[in-house]
Order: sequence, then structure tokens, then C-alpha cells
Amino acid sequence: MSAFVRIGGVPHHVVVQGHGPVCLLSGGLGQSWFDWDAVTRLLAPHRTVVRFDRPGLGLSAHARVAPSLLGEADRIARVLDACGAAGPVTVVGHSLAGLHCEAFARLSPERTAALVLVDSSVEEGARQRPAPALRTGVTRACGTLLVAAGLPAALGPALRRAAVRLSRTGGGDPAPRDLVRRVYGTGRTTRAILAEYAGYRDVAAQLVGVRRQFPLPDGLPVTVLAAGAGRRWLERQIWLARTLDARLRIASRSGHLVMLDRPQDVARAVLDSGAAGSAHREPPCDA
Repeated sequence: MSAFVRIGGVPHHVVVQGHGPVCLLSGGLGQSWFDWDAVTRLLAPHRTVVRFDRPGLGLSAHARVAPSLLGEADRIARVLDACGAAGPVTVVGHSLAGLHCEAFARLSPERTAALVLVDSSVEEGARQRPAPALRTGVTRACGTLLVAAGLPAALGPALRRAAVRLSRTGGGDPAPRDLVRRVYGTGRTTRAILAEYAGYRDVAAQLVGVRRQFPLPDGLPVTVLAAGAGRRWLERQIWLARTLDARLRIASRSGHLVMLDRPQDVARAVLDSGAAGSAHREPPCDA
């Protein structure tokens, strides 16, 4: 089921498929719901899979509010509310969204059955940067100039496909070309990607503060699924697993886009997470 739900006045694109305990998938910087297609096909016979697009990404409308960690954790909660997912759920975050999902687990422990971090962003000593309002203004101005020059329509889809190829160990972009053009050839997606990139360090720094104040629930199943490529990056994933007292799994022969290179590893990490407390009905996701 695909629907649009209003969160903070912004229409969000939400897709719900499958049956069983609820599992929410959230993609990394600039990603869309269809990047989880292969994982969803494997999970749907066993899980009710909820996917959504953050503002400006995928098919969701643009929001002028700059991204923040608390805002993204709240967004996850409100997506689940809109879908009628009342019980604890498994939250799965890739890359940047790993920060969002970890924050959700810390701030809403009663709603979290398990946490799976798929090659999550790791910023051990991130600090808040000065002048956030100025940086937001500059980012918006850059987005306006790029859109006015027609660059998203001209280059957006090609840049998306190139980024996917560079983030995999093999293969290109499996997403349909017309869908890539529809999403990545738009000014709203360009603005959203710029906003997430500009706010990345601030979001990471906010998580450092949340970790100090809000511990993960005792006994919460936490899995860090790391891409096998890149020794230095793998060391940071090992640090994350130790910090969170998490189970570490390595997706061998995988680049950063583990859900494309090794969807079976992502699905197995979710199914092995022990999310027995999740809701067992498919959420309605009323628009």
C-alpha cells in the first residue's frame, strides 16, 4: 500500500507491505523508498515493512525546516503513528538514517523492539558547529541557484546513477530510469540533499548529546551490519558496535549500499533481531 500522510503539514510518501511484526526501513542521505525494494521482497513474507521518504526525497513534498536529530526521531514516531503501528517495532537505519534510528530507540524505548544499523554513519567526536541559521540560508541560496540554472533536470538522474555505482562493489543502479528521472530530476530533491548534507555534522553532534542523556534500553537487540569494503571504515563500525554493545555482522563483498549489494544480509539481520514484541497487524497508513 502506498499513501501520503501529513506530518507537520508536509505530505510524506509512505509504503507499507507484508505481514507480521512491524519493521521500519529508513534510507541514507538522498535515498528513496525504492532503494529498499530487494530487502522488502525478502522481508514481506515475515514482516510488515514500512518505508517512507523524508521531506523533499522520493515522492514526499519539500519542507523548509532544516533537518535535526530530534526532528527526524519524531518523524519516525509520527510515521508509525500514521500507520497505526502501536506496538514496539524494529527500526532499521542506513548511513545517515542510522543516526535517526538510534536516536528514536533512545528517545522512544517503549516503541522499539530492535535496532539494526546498516553501515551507519559514525562520528565519534562530532561537535555542533556555529552559525546554523547562516549555513541554512547559504544552503537554500545554493539550491535556488542550482534549480534556476536547470541543473537538477539536466544532471540529477546521472549523478544519482553515478553515486550508486560508486557506492557498490559491483553493478549499477537497479532503479527504473523513469523513476530516477521523476525523483532526482526535481529541484525539491536537490534542495533536500543539500540540506541533509549541510546539516550532517550537526545531526551527528546532537546524537552525541542524546547518547549521554538517554541510554539504550537494557536487553534491546542491537545489530551493526557493516559493509566489508574499506578497512578504516570497518574499524569505525567495530567501534560503533562496541559502543552500543551490539552484535556486529559484516556484509562481505558489499559496498556502502548494502541493501543493493547484499539485501539478504540486511533481511537476515532483521529477522534474527528477535523482534517478538512487534505488532502483528498490517498498519492502515491512512492518508
